[in-house]
Amino acid sequence: MGSHHDHDHDHDHGHHHAPPRDPGRAFALGIGLNVAFVIAEGAAGVIAGSTALFADAVHNLGDVLGLVMAWGAVVLARRQRTARRTYGFRRTTILAGLANAVLILVAIGGVTWEAIQRIGAPAHVDGGLVALVAVGGVLVNGGAALLFARDRARDVNQRGAYLHLMADAAVSAGVVVAGVIVWRTGWSWIDPATSIVVSLVILVGTVGLFREALDLLLDAVPSHIDPAAVEAYLASLPGVQQVHDLHIWPMSTTDVALTAHLVVQPDDRSPRFIRDAAHEIEHRFGIAHATLQLEPADADAACAQPARCL
Repeated sequence: MGSHHDHDHDHDHGHHHAPPRDPGRAFALGIGLNVAFVIAEGAAGVIAGSTALFADAVHNLGDVLGLVMAWGAVVLARRQRTARRTYGFRRTTILAGLANAVLILVAIGGVTWEAIQRIGAPAHVDGGLVALVAVGGVLVNGGAALLFARDRARDVNQRGAYLHLMADAAVSAGVVVAGVIVWRTGWSWIDPATSIVVSLVILVGTVGLFREALDLLLDAVPSHIDPAAVEAYLASLPGVQQVHDLHIWPMSTTDVALTAHLVVQPDDRSPRFIRDAAHEIEHRFGIAHATLQLEPADADAACAQPARCL
């Protein structure tokens, strides 16, 4: 880090970033719809003798728990900060996004394992009932996913919920196809084979969500921000000779923070300079919490560790 001794410190924080809309209603509707469908699908699985429907019901139940966890994280993120937890509970949204990805992976593993076992020993299944119930799953999960579609690009937590529900819809669609084929042909092995294919498709999207949530947890620069562009902007400010110790990290799945040291001429960088720079950083890059430290160019060492300077 650059030296903090005998330097003027000017800090300006932009707090005017418009957050995504309140997802509480979307979570409540999504959870309610899925709980009702899990009960109906589980009962239908027993009646139809379909392990595919039962496995899909278990999968949906896991996603209900994921939605509850994600909603709880959103509520915690809005709690007021304390003297010890100066950022409050915002990072719980990142933890929820990571947990949702893990839940999807576990559910996929369970469905795939069940499908492999059923291929070797197919059982009689009422394909017509399976297809009918699975159509309801496509409608319920697809509709619930649309509740989170608007803000999924800005919030990894809501994107996790969106992918959860779309994964459920995809699984249900696969069950529909399998049910119709079994109903028309009697080929029971089609049901588990379709489940395996659908699980692989879900796996591809989930791995991306897992990696992004893990990056956020490790304070990596959010994927929608170009750190080189941020550095270039700061270096282009009038009077700035050097930029170092630039850090950009997520405070939550929607809030981003920045700190940087700017080496300037020792004449005058007024508070207005800092305020204008912070405002422009928020406008250009969506970083609402910017802290800039000014260091005079005639200081003993602008950066004590050049290898870490940007």
